[in-house]
Amino acid sequence: MQVINELVPSNPEQMAQMAEPGPKGPVFMINLLKFKDKAEYEDGRETDLTGREAYQLYGAGVAGLIPEYGGRFFFMADVTFLSLGQVEELWDEIAIAVYPDRNSLFRMSTSPEWQAISVHRAAGLKGQLNIETVVPDQIKALPWLDMVFKEVSG
Repeated sequence: MQVINELVPSNPEQMAQMAEPGPKGPVFMINLLKFKDKAEYEDGRETDLTGREAYQLYGAGVAGLIPEYGGRFFFMADVTFLSLGQVEELWDEIAIAVYPDRNSLFRMSTSPEWQAISVHRAAGLKGQLNIETVVPDQIKALPWLDMVFKEVSG
């Protein structure tokens, strides 16, 4: 299995699929994040920020934007150890957001508001994987998941 961290999709098919309805939601978007040592802004501005610090500026902005599209920030943690499997380099952080459906994520990530804050994302990230997931029917009745489903379905 080859793993390639990216900042934006390089495969046109992936972009086309993002615009499709996708699975019945809600969808949990798992983000595996790898930060630059030092933030690098595309406009060339000088900064003393680390990549993680620049990404935190993006994270704060996107956390306020996600609810406008029916989603919620769900979970974030530092990656500390790989207990099974092998990769050349571990990701630095994992973040999970939940959206009512794929289209909500697509609309948010193509909005002018997202574009404005994404400069910090690009400055801070070396690359990432975004993995769309849905909860299997057999565990949807768990009480804590029921609470999440109610929250994102309005």
